Amino acid sequence: MEKNTTPLILISNDDGITAPGLRVLVEEMSKIGEVIVVAPDKPQSAMGHAITVTAPLRLKQNFIFGSILAYECSGTPADCVKLALDKVCPRRPDIMVSGINHGPNYSINVIYSGTMSAAVEAAVDGVQAIGFSLCDYSAEANFEATRPFIKQITETILANPLPYGTLLNVNFPKTESIKGIRICRQASARYAENFDERKDPSGNTYYWMTGKFINMEEDDNDTDLWAVNNNYVSVVPTKFDLTSNSFIQHLKHLL
Repeated sequence: MEKNTTPLILISNDDGITAPGLRVLVEEMSKIGEVIVVAPDKPQSAMGHAITVTAPLRLKQNFIFGSILAYECSGTPADCVKLALDKVCPRRPDIMVSGINHGPNYSINVIYSGTMSAAVEAAVDGVQAIGFSLCDYSAEANFEATRPFIKQITETILANPLPYGTLLNVNFPKTESIKGIRICRQASARYAENFDERKDPSGNTYYWMTGKFINMEEDDNDTDLWAVNNNYVSVVPTKFDLTSNSFIQHLKHLL
């Protein structure tokens, strides 16, 4: 039997199956191979790598992309990928792409991101994976400038597979004039959060998270934050192994 040489591409996101960014990704991936979509049935932003273990998961076929096989899932982005790999895909995908997220997933955001967690879940299973994000939270965000880079990056990884344990975190600047691609490291940054204490109409106390994003490496030009702030596409090779390898020997001396 002749082997199927058309790439099978699995797509998911965290903004939900109706998100404009997902549609752009579906359109671009359809130029490369056979596409299957399994995405949340509602927004799941900042869900991180949460999975559903105490409730049933449901899949419902959705015809939003015409003839492209697509399902909406009641679970998290990671759930979507798990179900897709086990129950939906007729064979192992050649690559899994996530996004395009409405909002950045550079620096520490990668920890919280549902978009990146979907890609991480695929990578854990040994599938090539890329997470795409645009630094624009607007529902009317313009994704047109991202299209050629999405195709270029995806085709490059299909032709040159990443080692197991590595995936790509790609962030696009909010501009129609992208200068090019920069291979970067994750910037050191964090959120300085405050919780605003408020009262609901019944007089009960609740809290609303506020705060600001603090970049601790503003002058370093090799980070993802610098790249997008200077109108470049940032591409960070990302690992899900959280071991601090450089500290192992020192810790052995301490313990």
